[in-house]
Amino acid sequence: MKHIVIIGGGAAGLVAAIHAKRENNHITILEKNSVCGKKILATGNGKCNYWNEDQSLEHYHSNNQAILSKIITPESSQEVLSFFNQLGIYPKIKNGYYYPASNQALTIRDALVAEAIRVGIVIKNNYSITKIKKEQNLFKISSLEETITADQVIIATGSKASSKTGSDGFGYKLLKDLGHQVFKPQPALVQVKTSGKYLKLWSGVRTEAIVSLYIDNELIKEEQGEIQLTDYGISGICVFNLSRYIPIALENKQNVQVKINFLPFITENPQNFLDNYFQDKPVRSLELELSGFLNQKLITTILTETNLKTNTSYQKLSDHAKKVLINALTKFTVIVTATNSFDQAQVCSGGIPLTEINPETMESTIIKDLYIAGELLDVDGDCGGYNLGFAWISGIKAGNGCIKNN
Repeated sequence: MKHIVIIGGGAAGLVAAIHAKRENNHITILEKNSVCGKKILATGNGKCNYWNEDQSLEHYHSNNQAILSKIITPESSQEVLSFFNQLGIYPKIKNGYYYPASNQALTIRDALVAEAIRVGIVIKNNYSITKIKKEQNLFKISSLEETITADQVIIATGSKASSKTGSDGFGYKLLKDLGHQVFKPQPALVQVKTSGKYLKLWSGVRTEAIVSLYIDNELIKEEQGEIQLTDYGISGICVFNLSRYIPIALENKQNVQVKINFLPFITENPQNFLDNYFQDKPVRSLELELSGFLNQKLITTILTETNLKTNTSYQKLSDHAKKVLINALTKFTVIVTATNSFDQAQVCSGGIPLTEINPETMESTIIKDLYIAGELLDVDGDCGGYNLGFAWISGIKAGNGCIKNN
């Protein structure tokens, strides 16, 4: 029987521990927080979007997509679904998004902790590690109070994102001390800051839109959905899905812009649409005409930014003025200055390169019997259950990997 220590009792760590226990190993989870799975409770606004049936690789991002494709596979996806079925989690599936039928993240967290306890895993909460080293064939994990010896170690401490859940990036230091390199972590799935006089005008508006990210005038990614216009910039799920590219570009002194189409429902030429739409309508003020499909604050913003008079009408605009208005409605350009911090980010980009792990077992290629799972790795996903999805997949692989190498 081997002693396997899991550092970090979050999503990846709990799943890894449960799978490693299946060969009757002695398993210990060392968790910094007073309880395991604290970050799970915050996911999906407390409802826990724990999976997505669309496991296309395009929803996951890494500096090495080729290795990532060996981790995210149909077989690994099936293992995740089978595992949660065995736990007794009945899914509520909406547009491919999986939630527990209870609509409570607590259901997922409690099921994982209960299973860990049921199979005899030792959980040590409020446990702060000071260092870890390997001597001969054993790991020595030190805290202020004691040193624990382990045959195998899985590090799953999480990233620097959402520090209120206990994520402080300490796992990066542990792994650097053990010889791994770290791609610089950056905030991802996070709000975006912009510059402009319009911020106070549009603050508080929620609206459907298409948002397009441009870096040095090159289109990087486009998303559609509800966006939130704030006094610092833009937010919302579709904005979050663009955000991972921004910190790196800004650090490289590149020009970053987001263009917003406030008329996502129009599939034809926008000017033709508006010309036809207003053709048989009463001639009214432009402000009143636009209120048929735009929020009042947004109308004020558009008209202020274009210097168009509110009391004129669309029908009386010159061709040039119409183009100016349509450009503002469909390509409203904001200059991106930053993202919000790690504290507001849901996850991080960057981390341990996938070239330094075995994608079949998550074992380090630098130190034998050391495994890495979850957010510490250079993998981040879109909104929609993908980051928890990677935690489950990598945790299962790490736990099973320990067994394979017994």
